[in-house]
Amino acid sequence: MEFCVCTMLAGGVLVLPVLAFISSFMFWPGTLLKAYNWYLRRRLGLVLRYSYSGSYRFCYSTRGMVGGTTPSMLLLHGFSATKDMWLPVVKHLPRNQHVVCVDMPGHEGTSRTGPEDYSIQGQVARIHQFVQSVGLDKGPFHLVGTSMGGNVAGVYAATYPSFLSSVTLICPAGLVYPKDSEFVTQLKEMEKTQKQDSIPLIPTNLHEVECMIKLCFHNPGNFPRQVLQGVLDNRIPNNGFYKEVFMEILGEKSRHLLQERLHLITSPLQVIWGKEDRVLDASGADVLHAAVPGCKVELLDSCGHSVAMERPRKAAKLIMDFLSTQACNGDATKKHS
Repeated sequence: MEFCVCTMLAGGVLVLPVLAFISSFMFWPGTLLKAYNWYLRRRLGLVLRYSYSGSYRFCYSTRGMVGGTTPSMLLLHGFSATKDMWLPVVKHLPRNQHVVCVDMPGHEGTSRTGPEDYSIQGQVARIHQFVQSVGLDKGPFHLVGTSMGGNVAGVYAATYPSFLSSVTLICPAGLVYPKDSEFVTQLKEMEKTQKQDSIPLIPTNLHEVECMIKLCFHNPGNFPRQVLQGVLDNRIPNNGFYKEVFMEILGEKSRHLLQERLHLITSPLQVIWGKEDRVLDASGADVLHAAVPGCKVELLDSCGHSVAMERPRKAAKLIMDFLSTQACNGDATKKHS
């Protein structure tokens, strides 16, 4: 009898977590996705932190210490994403690399204020506040930005060159592209018809989530329905905010701001772009290469807009190789001076 009771208790201990997992997956898939990101951050050694600039709060995750063999690395995510989009890339970065991933203004755990902070220039100003609040201004750091975050990173480089050692732009927004992407074509059609009720990057149902994924990934595979539901559940409460941000970065002052500031970028620049990008056409890489002397361009085969998720290992290697090259160039310059 005692053996049976112990066996039942042991079985219960094992069964309860399994039942909890299944219940979460079936009934609260959004919560499960957030829990998975929490688990992955812990596994990768990332610590969740908050910093303040006055009453404004920044939420970020970090690993490592300032003052390593390579510069600190600050990563800026894209529109409607969060700092956790960089987890696949961080997984392939050296453990001793100081990494900081911040939620962009209004996103996830960072303060949500108003349109003045959501324009590209407004985001640049807030990111500079963050840089100062966490001490990244104490030494030149490497800045990485993708999509909207790439626009912000490029304009930051043009505005605060003395704070940076180098920059990596991944499929950045903010340019005048020689070729229209599928997404840009859709936007132009929306502007003609003045229909703003269905924005491809702001899904309101499962079908639109599937369309968004197909737009952002070259080869998305088949996501389980519950995963798609989890993505939708986590996004829908923020859709009003996403639309507000979208209209700001699409506005006259922000849409081509990176293009207008390219001539002011003096930091060593690396560009990574998926050849099959359907959101922002890879022809933008030619624009950057022509405008910024010495720009290093890397085009990835069989890769779409979501480079950090489709090719995280390759992206991490390219960034670290670029940092190593810059360090070698710096040493060579010192020897000849």
